[in-house]
Amino acid sequence: MAHQLLSSASKLEKFLLSRLDHLQTWRKLSLLRNGPRISAIEQVQQQWRLLCNKPPKGFEKYFKQGQKTKEAPKEAEGPAKDSKSSQSAEAPSSKSPGSSSSGRKKDFTYGFYPGKNMGGEGGGPFQGNDKWLTLGAVGTLGIIGVLMFSEGGKEITWREFVYGYLNKGTVEKLEVINKKWVRVRLLPGTSTDGTLWFNIGSSDTFERNLENAQLELNIEPQNHIPVVYKNEMESGHLVSYLPTIITIGLLLYFTRSTASMFSKGGRGKGLFGNVTSSTAKLINPNEIGVRFKDVAGCEEAKIEIMEFVNFLKNPQQYINLGAKIPKGAILTGPPGTGKTLLAKATAGEADVPFLTVSGSEFLEMFVGVGPSRVRDMFAQARKHAPCILFIDEIDAVGRKRGGKSFGSHSEQENTLNQLLVEMDGFNTTTNVVVLAATNRIDILDKALLRPGRFDRQIYVPAPDIKGRASIFKVHLQNLKTNLDKIELSRKMAALTPGFTGADIANVCNEAALIAARDKRESIIMKNFEQAIERVVAGMEKKTNVLQPEEKKTVAYHEAGHAVAGWFLQHADPLLKVSIIPRGKGLGYAQYLPREQYLYTKEQLFDRMCMTLGGRVSEEIFFHRITTGAQDDLQKVTQSAYAQVVHYGMNEKVGTVSFEMPQPGDMVLDKPYSESTAQLIDQEVRIMIDTAHKHTTALLTKHKADVNKVAERLLKQEILSRDDMIELLGKRPFPEKSTYEEFVEGTGSFEEDTTLPEGLKEWNKARDSSDTKPDGSSTEPPISPSDPPKNQPEQRV
Repeated sequence: MAHQLLSSASKLEKFLLSRLDHLQTWRKLSLLRNGPRISAIEQVQQQWRLLCNKPPKGFEKYFKQGQKTKEAPKEAEGPAKDSKSSQSAEAPSSKSPGSSSSGRKKDFTYGFYPGKNMGGEGGGPFQGNDKWLTLGAVGTLGIIGVLMFSEGGKEITWREFVYGYLNKGTVEKLEVINKKWVRVRLLPGTSTDGTLWFNIGSSDTFERNLENAQLELNIEPQNHIPVVYKNEMESGHLVSYLPTIITIGLLLYFTRSTASMFSKGGRGKGLFGNVTSSTAKLINPNEIGVRFKDVAGCEEAKIEIMEFVNFLKNPQQYINLGAKIPKGAILTGPPGTGKTLLAKATAGEADVPFLTVSGSEFLEMFVGVGPSRVRDMFAQARKHAPCILFIDEIDAVGRKRGGKSFGSHSEQENTLNQLLVEMDGFNTTTNVVVLAATNRIDILDKALLRPGRFDRQIYVPAPDIKGRASIFKVHLQNLKTNLDKIELSRKMAALTPGFTGADIANVCNEAALIAARDKRESIIMKNFEQAIERVVAGMEKKTNVLQPEEKKTVAYHEAGHAVAGWFLQHADPLLKVSIIPRGKGLGYAQYLPREQYLYTKEQLFDRMCMTLGGRVSEEIFFHRITTGAQDDLQKVTQSAYAQVVHYGMNEKVGTVSFEMPQPGDMVLDKPYSESTAQLIDQEVRIMIDTAHKHTTALLTKHKADVNKVAERLLKQEILSRDDMIELLGKRPFPEKSTYEEFVEGTGSFEEDTTLPEGLKEWNKARDSSDTKPDGSSTEPPISPSDPPKNQPEQRV
């Protein structure tokens, strides 16, 4: 092995020396011949230097533009410096080629010296200890490559060794290396092409064969060839150790980088730098296209958020009255009501820094990452104070402590504890307001909701009919339609009871998509009606082929719903009934519920009867039942249990209300006894049987009407309200169907959007002209002779 290294090194040295001598001679001859012209080697050097100084395309942002910043002040130094620079620019051309080349060599550092690499100071790829690590790795790989690809002598066979060298008596000794191969040492003066060697299977077999060969050649035992055993390091051994060396090197590198990160306090460095740093994003208001004028239907919540911004912009307005700035507010409400949209509008319109983060970003697989990110997030907030910090979906990190969770429960509790400490550690002068949003406030920890952390709980409900009209006005602004948008928004608000802001946005978008699908130049009213059906009942399935018997069953089923609701006083007015399959259902009936928050026992009973109309119609006309009423029966059962268990509307069970588990929750035990459970089941069954009998009597009375509606459905597939009036006559009960009728008696047709007097200029910083720097009032002092107003005079 040592011989291989020495021979390889000597060959490499001779090659380099010969090449360098030839290169120097060629360069001198080219300089003498061409004079001041640049040689080809120097041209290559210039191109290489230009390549090193210019960063690769697409990676310019990773290199600091240090040279540009240095050139900027030079341009402003005046014409005197310009003249000097022009003289210095002409100077190199008058110098000798040798001096110019030496100057270029000084600048040509290939990025290995600090301050002269790409992009100015400190911007190169090799900096500090990284340069030596890179050079060491390259050198190690080079040595291993030389050892692997260097010439290892001439390999011969056992037959060639015996008859070509042993038979001639030119072998001095044999060296068995690592018990794998044999190096043949010849007598001095024997000419060879290099070191001779051959492989062996085992040392014992080799000695036996060697002894037999020497006996066959009649070599005396005292003249036998000596055999020496050696252990040497081979290039194959180095290659086998290479993965281990690389792994240890990487671990050492990352360990040193991590240690330097913690010692210098840098963010985003080392192995765990990006993990422990906060992911909170500072929002640029120019990138947010949402303003408060784009948020409608939640005026009370909007005023609350505006007041928070006014706290930060004009704190003196509240401090003068002795008020303290609230430290936080939490937005709650059903999904799609505009909680995150309010936060976006605040970020886009408030003139204070706005940081946003998601609650799930605090939970990672590493222990301690969550609390570290919370600390870093609030440190960023303090740097940008006054500012607003928004935590979306805070229920991911703010769940109740001490529950029945497993796994990462302790890490979640540690994160929540750190969040509680950071929020409670704020004082009134930091000017950092924390906003959060969630639709599961029932699972949040009580310590997180107490005053001092989240001083206010802002509930964002589903909009009423006026709020829906305001939301439709916002979304109809960008739609192309020839309809009156104010009248259209009111009509759509009346047709969409219970819709949230997200549902309304989806309806407007679906209407535009349907109009584009039909290649219309503008959106018509029919497109909006189709969009409501698409959102409520699902996509229309025209390719779903029903057998004639099944289609007839669906028609009589939907006719039973329509007729039962038509002749029940407290049922919702019918808008449309169809037997075209939509979504998961084979037919559907669309009603117009009233804006109602309180329901009586009679109203709930009529709703149950209307829901059972489909099953009763099947029993009357076909004397058999199908599985199509499964969803209706589920709704009736839920309504009956709610009346008995929640609302206390049963005489036998009494005026009690039991808390029932939510859908998806684990049910371990019931909040009432077994006898009470049996009583509840009996009363629910009695209530459903009563509704069933009442519906049967009603549809039996109007059997001809059900038959007419079903036959018309089989013919047209869709019946509107006008078709129902034509078949059944006008509904015998008063009902409301227009926007004006719904909002009658509420004071106005539009939503009240007036701001309080103190928030008229909520987003403008006002000069505190009525206060002194020390906080005292600038009003004229009251003389001792004038008693204060509304105070009794002092007796002398």
